[in-house]
Amino acid sequence: MKIKDGYILKEFGGEAVVIESGTANGRSSVIELNESGIILWKALEKGANIDALAAALTAEYDIDAATAKQDAEKFAETLQNAGVLTD
Repeated sequence: MKIKDGYILKEFGGEAVVIESGTANGRSSVIELNESGIILWKALEKGANIDALAAALTAEYDIDAATAKQDAEKFAETLQNAGVLTD
């Protein structure tokens, strides 16, 4: 999986948003990310799969692999439904 071109992660003051640039209607969409969302987004920028996303979460947080995989799948599904990811 990888993030489609045109999405930019902006971090400021402990907060992060993803901005879609160059939409056909001239509007930009904004996605707010929490701390774990930032970790997952950065992994997706490198083309991570679900297992790599789960590994990123277990490396950062004290959670088991099954929970991390479930969280990674949910995050990826949300982005997929929003049209942000490519295969």
